[in-house]
Amino acid sequence: MPWFVKIERGIIHKAAFDQHVPAHVAYVKDLIAQGHQARTGYWAERGGGMLLFQAASLAEAEAIVAADPLIQNGCVEYELHEWCIVVE
Repeated sequence: MPWFVKIERGIIHKAAFDQHVPAHVAYVKDLIAQGHQARTGYWAERGGGMLLFQAASLAEAEAIVAADPLIQNGCVEYELHEWCIVVE
């Protein structure tokens, strides 16, 4: 399956953002359980992060991102890219 990366930047105050983090974490754990090999984290300097995951197609990747609680609750702006592995 292809890999995709959602690069995101927070657009709301941290206190409001943090209210949605538990739902986001649960969502990523569910993606892992479904076999998407998802990983998520934030930049050390804060203010943004990324979600790396596998999906069968760009359409599926877009649906996965759209269902993320951080997206559904307007917490982040994002870019979605297919990521091509060069070396494993």
